[in-house]
Amino acid sequence: MTQEIEHKFKELLREQSSYSEAIGLMAWDMRTKAPVKGMDNRSEVIGVLSQKVHELQTSDEMRSCIDTLKGNVQDPILKRAVEEAEETYEKTAKIPTHEYREYVTLQSKAESVWAKAKAENDFESFQPYLEKLVEYNRRFAEYWGYENHRYDALLNNYEPGVTVEVLDQVFPKVRKALTELLSNIQQAPIQPDPSVLEGHFPKEKQAQFSEEILKRMGYDFEAGRLDETIHPFAIGLNRNDVRVTTKYDEQDFRTAVFGTIHEGGHALYEQNISEELSFTPLATGTSMGIHESQSLFWENFIARNEAFWENHYQLFKAYAPDSFQELPLDDFYRAINEVKPSFIRIEADELTYCLHIMVRYELEKALIGGEIEVKDLPRLWNEKMKDYLGIEPRNDAEGVLQDIHWSGGDFGYFPSYALGYMYAAQLSSRMEQDLDVEAIIRKGDFHQIKEWLTENIHQYGKMKKPLQLLMDVTGEGLNPDKIIEYLTEKYKKIYQF
Repeated sequence: MTQEIEHKFKELLREQSSYSEAIGLMAWDMRTKAPVKGMDNRSEVIGVLSQKVHELQTSDEMRSCIDTLKGNVQDPILKRAVEEAEETYEKTAKIPTHEYREYVTLQSKAESVWAKAKAENDFESFQPYLEKLVEYNRRFAEYWGYENHRYDALLNNYEPGVTVEVLDQVFPKVRKALTELLSNIQQAPIQPDPSVLEGHFPKEKQAQFSEEILKRMGYDFEAGRLDETIHPFAIGLNRNDVRVTTKYDEQDFRTAVFGTIHEGGHALYEQNISEELSFTPLATGTSMGIHESQSLFWENFIARNEAFWENHYQLFKAYAPDSFQELPLDDFYRAINEVKPSFIRIEADELTYCLHIMVRYELEKALIGGEIEVKDLPRLWNEKMKDYLGIEPRNDAEGVLQDIHWSGGDFGYFPSYALGYMYAAQLSSRMEQDLDVEAIIRKGDFHQIKEWLTENIHQYGKMKKPLQLLMDVTGEGLNPDKIIEYLTEKYKKIYQF
């Protein structure tokens, strides 16, 4: 009897996985190639398919399988899949099916409205959609339940085990250290000259260089592709189809090059999950923070490392315009690591990046908690940017409208970026105990690094919870001191103070 139930359970998981892959493919299409007039119909289709997934997750058959298998299976993958299915069932069943379908349809429509609003600097056109998304998320949080803060229910979707209480302890410590370091950098007598990076750099050449770096990282182009989009992302349809997107700026190559490497880090995670986890809810990253640790590791700890450019600068110049041909490597390296508060999160330097996240976290927490309303966001965003980074956006397109996340209803997601940076510092520190990372980077053969990440992180998918994975690899829980130490050491050297 148990074997029959196991078979039925696996079939239910495979069916869910298949629908989810179809939804993912349509989502990728909407963000890259789909015609504008097709957006509404596509949103409705995604809504219908998402409702089907919802129904499968909360079906009587699923409940029966969970009840029969829970505590009665020895296989570790099946056991963990049952646990994950039960968590999903308990959470999903609390949302009425019709509300879920309405919400998913709203998400799809809101993304296209947001893209237009951003292009036209028109927050008011997006505001009613965002108000509905916020209301749904407040309601869902109440359905799911929480102990101390409504926002905790949403955080749990992206970073299980992390709460407002944890963030309100960690973030102020990091913010204090970063603002002090920023002040020292701004007062340093020797400053990089970012103008050396200026010049028209055709996007075709940027794409060719980016593709070459992705290959060297170990990204499998037979199991993925690189496309252009307004807001870069990576999406794993399955471990053999993991797609990367990027945004090109012909006046600033850093947007695409470092953005592509960042998304490539996400993609390597998805491509190297154990095949044994396919067609289960475990065939994805364990949390958005751990996922972000992988992208930030490659973007910053590898690609912004001086040793990386000692090896790759000549390759870069093979694609770069004439203005770079006589530029000394030291000037180039210091310029790409310039610290300067900027308006756009995805273009932020390493040091100020976490401050961008803290702005969003404070606003999300207050928004979901009912302390502020959507109409207040543009004003409060600008005030917090001035408070945290010392600059004030000139318009909403470079302010409150810059990110896609809220249009997709992804409240609770943003803290994962800062947590991911902290995780990356801890994982990098641990990797250095096993490998001569600097020498490997200088050599330009990243096979050993990729294998270390696969062995310690990627292969497990969602088999381990994020904080368990961090403990297993590093021997400690969340430790913000590692990122503070890393940034302090790096920028004292660059800015010579």
